[in-house]
Amino acid sequence: MPLYEHVFIARQDVSGTQVDQMVEAFTGIVETGGGKVVETESWGLRNLAYRIKKNRKGHYVMMNIDAPSEVINELERQQRIHEDILRYLSLRVDEHEEMPSVMMQGRKERGSRRDDEDGDDAPPKTETAAPETATPAEAPAEEAAAEPAAETAADSEGEKE
Repeated sequence: MPLYEHVFIARQDVSGTQVDQMVEAFTGIVETGGGKVVETESWGLRNLAYRIKKNRKGHYVMMNIDAPSEVINELERQQRIHEDILRYLSLRVDEHEEMPSVMMQGRKERGSRRDDEDGDDAPPKTETAAPETATPAEAPAEEAAAEPAAETAADSEGEKE
């Protein structure tokens, strides 16, 4: 059977026990259709990127499902008409991850996001203003040094002709 990762977001004013009841109801839908829920992760109440139906937060839940596509269609249909579900997303995957999802891992386990953070207590790097081009006083001297070499090469070519 195909494997799916299914994430849904419930409204912020729903209690944690009601979210657990929703998960049990959706698990029942999957099992009735001949599939099984391999794992369920509750990511808790998190901020939304933008307001959805006047909600700024939502309860996130991820379910790893092993079921036929008809079961996923029925699950999405039920969530579409459920008034407490803000959004849902189902993705077909090749295999389920053995370890906890990235959302459940702590920041230290995930590693740093920036290249300059090596985990040591080094002081932060400060930017120094390095000149990208030569200063105006140095520029004519460099050009003058380059011009005589070009003239001597041209003079020597003229002598050869």
